[in-house]
Amino acid sequence: MVYITVNDLTQLNAVGAMQLPRFMTFVLVISCELYRAVAGPGAGLKTWERFSKLDYPGDKAFLYDTFPDNFMWAVGTAAYQVEGAFEKDGKGLSIWDTFTRGGNRIATGDVGSDSYHNTQSDVRALKQLGVSHYRFSLSWSRIFPNGSRGSYNEIGTNYYRTLIRKLKEINVQPVITLYHWDLPDNLQRTFGGWSDPALVELFRDYADFCFQTFGDDVKYWITIDNPFLVAWNGYGTGKVAPGIKNDPDLPFRVGHNLLKAHAAAWHLYDRHYRPQQQGKVSMALASHWIKPSRTRRESLQACQWSLDFVLGWFARPLFIDGDYPPSMKHNLSHRLPSFTQAERDEVRGTADFFALSHGPSLSYQLIDVSLKFGQIEVLDLRMLLYWIRAEYDNPPIYIVESGWFVQGDIKTEDSKNMYYLKRFIMETLKSIKYDGVNVIGYTHWSLLDGFEWHREYDIRRGLYYVDFNTHNLKRRPKTSANFYKKLIQKNGFPQLPENRPAQGVFPCDFAWGVSVETTPTQFVDPSVYVWNITGNGELRRLEGFQAPPLRRAQHCADYATIRQQVEEIRRVGVNHFHFSLNWSSLVPSGNVTQPNTTLLGYYRCFTSQLHQANITSMVTLWHHTRQRSSLPAPMEAAGGWFNRDTVVAFVDYARLCYRELGPHVKMWITLNEPNDEDDVSPMEGHQLLRAHALAWHAYDQEYRHTQGGQVSLALHMDWVEPAFSFSREDVEPANRVLDCRVGWFSEPIFGSGDYPPRMRNWFHQRHSLDLFQNKLPSRLGVQYMGDITWIRSPRPNAPVVPWGLRKALNWVRWSYNCNKPLLLLLLLPRPAYILDGVNLKGYFAYSLNDQRDPGFGLYGHVQDEEILKTSLSQYQNIIRHNGFPLQGTLTSALQCPSQPLPCSGCLVLTKRPVVGFLSLVGSAVLVTLGLIIYYAAKRHRGRGTNGTIFSKI
Repeated sequence: MVYITVNDLTQLNAVGAMQLPRFMTFVLVISCELYRAVAGPGAGLKTWERFSKLDYPGDKAFLYDTFPDNFMWAVGTAAYQVEGAFEKDGKGLSIWDTFTRGGNRIATGDVGSDSYHNTQSDVRALKQLGVSHYRFSLSWSRIFPNGSRGSYNEIGTNYYRTLIRKLKEINVQPVITLYHWDLPDNLQRTFGGWSDPALVELFRDYADFCFQTFGDDVKYWITIDNPFLVAWNGYGTGKVAPGIKNDPDLPFRVGHNLLKAHAAAWHLYDRHYRPQQQGKVSMALASHWIKPSRTRRESLQACQWSLDFVLGWFARPLFIDGDYPPSMKHNLSHRLPSFTQAERDEVRGTADFFALSHGPSLSYQLIDVSLKFGQIEVLDLRMLLYWIRAEYDNPPIYIVESGWFVQGDIKTEDSKNMYYLKRFIMETLKSIKYDGVNVIGYTHWSLLDGFEWHREYDIRRGLYYVDFNTHNLKRRPKTSANFYKKLIQKNGFPQLPENRPAQGVFPCDFAWGVSVETTPTQFVDPSVYVWNITGNGELRRLEGFQAPPLRRAQHCADYATIRQQVEEIRRVGVNHFHFSLNWSSLVPSGNVTQPNTTLLGYYRCFTSQLHQANITSMVTLWHHTRQRSSLPAPMEAAGGWFNRDTVVAFVDYARLCYRELGPHVKMWITLNEPNDEDDVSPMEGHQLLRAHALAWHAYDQEYRHTQGGQVSLALHMDWVEPAFSFSREDVEPANRVLDCRVGWFSEPIFGSGDYPPRMRNWFHQRHSLDLFQNKLPSRLGVQYMGDITWIRSPRPNAPVVPWGLRKALNWVRWSYNCNKPLLLLLLLPRPAYILDGVNLKGYFAYSLNDQRDPGFGLYGHVQDEEILKTSLSQYQNIIRHNGFPLQGTLTSALQCPSQPLPCSGCLVLTKRPVVGFLSLVGSAVLVTLGLIIYYAAKRHRGRGTNGTIFSKI
């Protein structure tokens, strides 16, 4: 062990240069010894390793399942946050009443949500939610104004009697907190608050009164909420009431007394009230979550210490041995008070369940950097639950506070709060179903907007919006309230029809394809190479040598990469291949009478080889990206698509491609995703639509009757839907986005021939100029957001939402009241075809390899080595079975007739004179070759070679 004494109060370089609070100086012991990895103390150390090995993305997928039948759904509040009436009916002052009137504080909780005068409204809200439990706290100073039994206040006590009675009438059970940070101010002034052991007996007497007065109707008691925050931030940093700081030992003495007070109340209940009332008592412990900054044993140990110093400070004495974690005892040395053996016996085991508090009251706000030990704080309720299970031998866990917040100016549409609520409940469900954690209840915090402690009214956490500017502080349900209500009704997330696995196969003529942006651009390489034919087969280019120019017409065999590319495609198992031509390379000048004949010949050979491999080509004429427009340079300089001459030139270019490549291309895409750019103006879009239409008509009138192909355009579509499916106000904006992003191009082609009415009307309402004189607003008057429970892909802002594709397909079908064939170039839309009857004709996976878009390819590349990814084998398996056949049935591949490979020479064999002539020539060639080989072997007998020089073209 290495002992490091910290004297300068600023940095501790040995543990990540963490900043230390100025009230705290201690001797830190760095130990490389890891805790034992069995169940019990130290077993939580395995949590990070366990979760790092879980299947990805399978483990991150949304879990559709329900909670146990007896699961407790609750909401919570704290007295000082919501009650108000701070001097009404004999109530005494609390430390928060005085704390908010000192220093630079702006607001107080004098009124809060005024629940003292709105009991019926609060009970009505609880009934609307359908919760089974309501956690609230008693105001110690409302019952005992000066903190002792001698100051008993009957009116204040009756307020809680009335509340409990009304809860009983709507079949909601109370979960009562005896102390939620609002100590009677008299006890703070007289004794110094929790720093004096005298408060142990005072708290026991207060608890005795509450158990006796309310206990017949209460089955769950919380003695003290978040003792860490009370001790560390109330008596250490001074960030919360009573605001004491600068005594480095005081937080630990306070924590010591809080544990003793809790234990005294627990034993009191256990001996005198439990036999009749049959309730349970615990202490609400709060914690953050932390992940290692590095994949090293020391980082894992630092994470364990961080949790020990926050959660273990109080959890280990209660659930393990009545004493503090060894890491605290070693690192804090003499600053941490000691328990006698009798006190350890008194504290140990004084929790009937693990009451967990998780949320912004602690996370990211009131955790000092020093307590992170150089590691990274993250939000992960599931891992925290598992750590508690491992560290404290799988206790029943009641989440007595969870949730997040929105800013104070947000009213009833609290989407952020709703999605965090969904995330935390999903993590709780996974902890039960996947991790074996014994979670018995969940409490969302809070029922109402109120006074948010050190954040005052800057944030809101309630399910019900409170208008603090109205006389009666009117309550209105937020969207998060509606979400929580529906979730409670369903007891979780039962599987929806659109998310149920669908089994079945696609039609025999289904197009299975793969896409790339463009084909490789190697056409002619005049370099000379040495091929180590007897060794490793490596090609080595000879510097300074070039092959002589060809004195004949080029053949397809001259393009050395084509067969390799086609073989790579064939191995995938697809029957279609989608790639894009480069207009600016094929016709650099824009004049089709001056094409790049070499490149045109390359594409002609490439499509021919694909045809011979029985792979249908789908060819895109114009594929622009954010990096390049792909227009010939003269046209780009002349205004691009704003110039009508570009449309005419595009149609000429399309005719060139139809004529030269059409015999081997049966599927054409004129424009690839012209609607995928935020900076495309309506005028540009108008010209792009004209270009597509004219190119389509050119093919239809001049080439379709001989080539028999099809022409369309590829549109980009991101599925959007109302953030709140139960809110009518969000339906119209969602439809507007779909019309303006997709309908902009699809409605003129597949619908009315004009732009969507919703798009025209919305745009004209906001612009006095014509539709075509402005750019389409990028956000379209809506706020975009993603569900934080979706799987994250490696690409930013690109979640994985398969059911979104299914909804998009159905939108196309419903919007145009037709069953036109649809080809998909991205995700696999199995349920849409099988269950919804969408006329889906094919699916193209993007992309063949990683060369153009790293991470998306079926083939990866590490330097010059080709990597076969898992996605490739998965896709091959789907193609092989033509979908997802039911177990025990013949696969579609066996049921569908196989198509023979095309025979390019079969037509020749039907002409007998030609066959005879070719036979004669062939015989002569064979005889000549035989003689050459014989004499060459005789002349060079005995000589060997280890290399061959050839020209790679």
